[in-house]
Amino acid sequence: MAAQSALLAAGAAAVAIAAAVFLLPSPASHLACTHTSSSSFSLPSHAPTKRVNIRAICPRRKLSPSPVPFAGPPWGHFADMILANATIYTADPARPFAAAMAVSGGRVLRVGSYDSVKELRGRHTRELNLSGNVVLPGFIDSHVHLIDGGLQLARVPLRGVRSKEDFISRVKEAVRDKHHGQWLLGGGWNNDGWGGDFPTAAWFDDISPDNPVWLSRMDGHMGVANSLAMKIAGIDKNTKDPVGGTIVRTTEREPSGLLVDAAMKLVFDVIPEVSINERREALFRASRHALMRGVTTVVDVGSYFPGMSEKQTWQDFSDIYEWAHSMGKMMIRVCLFFPMPTWSRVSDLIHEKGQLFSEWIHLGGVKAFLDGSLGSSSALFYGPYKDDDGNFGLQLIDMDVLLNATLESDKSGLQVAIHAIGDKANDLLLDMLDEVVNLNGMKDRRFRIEHAQHLTPGAAKRFGKHGTIASVQPDHILDDANSAGKKIGVERAERNSYLFRSLLAGGAHLAFGSDWPVSDIYPLKAIQTAMSRKPPGQEAPWIPTECLALDDSLKAHTISAAYACFLDRVLGSLSEGKYADFVVLPSTSWNEFSSDIPGHVVATYVSGKQAYP
Repeated sequence: MAAQSALLAAGAAAVAIAAAVFLLPSPASHLACTHTSSSSFSLPSHAPTKRVNIRAICPRRKLSPSPVPFAGPPWGHFADMILANATIYTADPARPFAAAMAVSGGRVLRVGSYDSVKELRGRHTRELNLSGNVVLPGFIDSHVHLIDGGLQLARVPLRGVRSKEDFISRVKEAVRDKHHGQWLLGGGWNNDGWGGDFPTAAWFDDISPDNPVWLSRMDGHMGVANSLAMKIAGIDKNTKDPVGGTIVRTTEREPSGLLVDAAMKLVFDVIPEVSINERREALFRASRHALMRGVTTVVDVGSYFPGMSEKQTWQDFSDIYEWAHSMGKMMIRVCLFFPMPTWSRVSDLIHEKGQLFSEWIHLGGVKAFLDGSLGSSSALFYGPYKDDDGNFGLQLIDMDVLLNATLESDKSGLQVAIHAIGDKANDLLLDMLDEVVNLNGMKDRRFRIEHAQHLTPGAAKRFGKHGTIASVQPDHILDDANSAGKKIGVERAERNSYLFRSLLAGGAHLAFGSDWPVSDIYPLKAIQTAMSRKPPGQEAPWIPTECLALDDSLKAHTISAAYACFLDRVLGSLSEGKYADFVVLPSTSWNEFSSDIPGHVVATYVSGKQAYP
């Protein structure tokens, strides 16, 4: 189509942990295409594997809003709660599995056999007999846009649309509920789901003549507007492409409705600002969604994309997070990253408030972008895109500018996270990190590369040189396994894409995330994807040599994810003194769990209090 060729010709301007330290022996049973450790281990014995009714045993209680320093259990040495007859995976190498756990003051008091914890039972202790159910540490999602995800839950859902007709039908249905002149917002569409053609304004102009429409692609790097929205934004055939963005045009040079990267700002500037109350509701909606999936902590990289203002991320910190914390309304823990251009402000904030703002809010560091995305043909590669020999992707920032900002952030003690998807972008970052270490010296900096999606041969080994964090998203495989070959060629795609096992072997620290709302926040699904690497409709794994073992996958969503954001001293494993954040699964034995990863959690606990259901 003209729109697609115009997009490719434009170059698609882009936009928008230490697992090895905590290696456990691999469980005896894995899904297909996993790798079993030669080490042995023993599981706790249990009573008959009877299903447990969490609601009946432990009615839901509200979470405590205030930080609880761990100063030992109340009433001498008695526990608030004891989990008994459980299959507890601790993610702690000192005791990989346990049958019981005592909780006091929101922290883990003791883990081990039931005999070792029953002495902590007092008159006020609640005891949960789990009848063998598997218990895991609360999942940590290492990369989300939390407020955006919460907003998206209330908008037109286009994730999973498989045809043009379904796309149009969903928009038509949503327009019915809108008042005259009210904006219709939505997102999550993936054009690869219906053959690759990009949507245009003409798809839904006839069904939305009185409502401006903006629908973002799943990766957030592009979106489509109807003609009314473009008229309001002042976009016409005479409008020039902004720096770092593309207005995709028809063969007659008219705007097609598709806007890429910085060009999206033309529409963003005229969409009515989302109110503070709406964003607060989005936080609550997102938190409930995360808890339903067993997520107790997220790394929120904010609502900042190249070409956009840094203002929104800071407004969300003060108007949403600080407000929710002061009102005792936080439901999950968050580690916040801020736009790198504001590094000095972040540094000042941490010096004033401390990095651990509270038990709910951790001030993580700064984030920047080096390239775009594969889907928008703007990830930076050494080789050209298959359908556009002149397009190698886009470098979003000058490397000297990025180096200087990284050096200053690093000197100030901030953790640095930088988005890189293409193989050249990842090499540039690894080269830059060598220079940062050379100039600023060795220290525990835990430098993060967000996505690390496509790597040159040998690049995976370079991650281990400085203990670099590979913050990756397994469920992106489900979208890219079928489309990457079309974008960069099958040989390149299968040689350098999502090299999870190679990264671990090279000494990288792997941290799993979702990039929600790009992909859904769904750790159990991500763990299964990392192990099987089977896209929808395929029986064979995509790049089978990169399949992970169950133990490595679990750690990447728990203790390694905690390490990746400097929270491993208080989170990530069910170890004495850490927060009692954990999930209960429907599986009633480890063999059942490891051979058939369930699709849901039975209950989620934060600080020892039931938060879901």
